[in-house]
Amino acid sequence: MTDANVRIPEEARDRLAAIAAAEGLSLRAYLARLAQTLLTPAERAERAEKARAALKEWNGYSPSAAEERDLDSELDRRLGQVTAR
Repeated sequence: MTDANVRIPEEARDRLAAIAAAEGLSLRAYLARLAQTLLTPAERAERAEKARAALKEWNGYSPSAAEERDLDSELDRRLGQVTAR
């Protein structure tokens, strides 16, 4: 496997290295493991579509695009209230 160099701020590198060390990993191993746990935008979209299909099959819930936007706005509003505290 070839290595790649990634330029990030020194503070970010130090923080990631501290997190890795706390888990008993090198920064390289920690970043490799982290990369395996994150989803790409395409993978997130695929997972969301599967979840919507399962929800519709389970209870018939199938919100329109407008309903989804309204629900997203409400969730953002509530999260904003919590984080503002």
